[in-house]
Amino acid sequence: TMSLREHALSLFRGAVATVRPAPMLKRALKLQGDGCPQLLVKGQAFPVKRDLYLVGFGKAVLGMAAAAEEILGDHLTRGIINVPLGIQESLQQAGMQEMLLKPHSKIQVIEGAKNNLPDEEALKGAVAILELAQGLTADDLLLVLISGGGSALLPAPIPPILLKEKEKLTKMLASRGAAIQELNIVRKTLSLLKGGGLAQLAHPAQVVSLILSDVIGDPLDIIASGPTAPSSHSVQDCLQILTKYNLRHNLPKSVETVLSCSPAKPTAPENYCHVSNIILGSNTLALEEAKRQAEGLGYAALVLSAAVQGEVGRVATLYCQLIQLVCLGFSSLQKGPLSDELRGNLLQLAAELQIPRLDLEEFLQALRGLGPDRPVCILAGGETTVQLQGTGKGGRNQELALHVGLGLHKAQATGASSPQGRCEILFLSGGTDGQDGPTEAAGAFCSPGLVAEALQEGLDVEAFLRNNDSYTFFSQFQGGHNLLVTGLTGTNVMDIQAILIRAM
Repeated sequence: TMSLREHALSLFRGAVATVRPAPMLKRALKLQGDGCPQLLVKGQAFPVKRDLYLVGFGKAVLGMAAAAEEILGDHLTRGIINVPLGIQESLQQAGMQEMLLKPHSKIQVIEGAKNNLPDEEALKGAVAILELAQGLTADDLLLVLISGGGSALLPAPIPPILLKEKEKLTKMLASRGAAIQELNIVRKTLSLLKGGGLAQLAHPAQVVSLILSDVIGDPLDIIASGPTAPSSHSVQDCLQILTKYNLRHNLPKSVETVLSCSPAKPTAPENYCHVSNIILGSNTLALEEAKRQAEGLGYAALVLSAAVQGEVGRVATLYCQLIQLVCLGFSSLQKGPLSDELRGNLLQLAAELQIPRLDLEEFLQALRGLGPDRPVCILAGGETTVQLQGTGKGGRNQELALHVGLGLHKAQATGASSPQGRCEILFLSGGTDGQDGPTEAAGAFCSPGLVAEALQEGLDVEAFLRNNDSYTFFSQFQGGHNLLVTGLTGTNVMDIQAILIRAM
């Protein structure tokens, strides 16, 4: 029999494979007919009347463009993509040839945005994309490839604003505690391409955007700052944010000029009838594939949510309580004071975490309906946050895994009432892009037994967590055997968690 660890690894790999650029594009994109060719995207038809152009920006776009060029063949006139600095070399070294463009490709690659921050190279790429879009006619079709990390690769401020002025303003806002949503509203308002700007510049050409979502809930106007989606924000929203953080009175002259000339209302949605935005891949899609594979391995599989968010410690508590509830089911103690207490705690915690579209009552009902004889797999996805207090090395996935392991160990150590004794439990959390924090790991595996062993060896697990040093813990303990190392995957749909439980 395979170990829980092998099962978890297989589910994670299957989930990531289904949102890899090449298979995803090949499933969704077809080119039909020769006389008057049509581009078919998930069954929708777009006639290619004259020329077909391609632009793209984001961490996964190189692989998307390679697959798209293969599908489009000679019909592609020209393309420009803006991708993270060093990505071609990284993929080359990782032996991922299928993610790279062929020699003599019609697509120009520009690399920029070192450390995911806008820079002069990213600006060059953004200007090249802008100039291509501006020259299109009503008979042209522009295919736009978008993935996470696209925002830093599209920094084209509205003249006369300079990139460094826009960056300085963003940094000042961040240092005063502005939320990421607020920063994005200000960036969009001062940008030529974000907030629907690219779609407006490409008018009257037909614009078809293929999007790989790395944002909870897949909001079109937030992914890569929504270059082809109508913005739901106006100049007034931007001014309100600048007022809130006391920045109205020391704005650069260029920013004042742009804000005073900007239209009061965002462009009306009816001005986007030449645009189709299509989500190709998302965390939901990856979780559906993991669920299908888990069922194939004999698990009763349930998806909790594709939108898990919140501080890692709180999310870990939610997972620990879910695991204890499943273990109660295995020991036929589903009804009783302990079960009621766990349910109450879970409902309260879920309400505090405000996980979008999570109906926990319904999920717990489904959990109750599972028989005690089949192993259980609970899947979830999203993006947690870490409060940095220490100076250690880690990432949110490794930290979450260690928190869950420690929480389960503590619950087990509190005595006979612990329902976990008769269960084998494994928890896995991993980033679908293959990167977790500044480490070569994508995440980690953890179990209550693992923490017990570490404590016996004199490792202070809580001290590692206090120092945000989960990577050092996992790499020191058992020779790094519990790190999830996948290498760069060339895709990104946030994180995936898998909880596997079977009766002993």
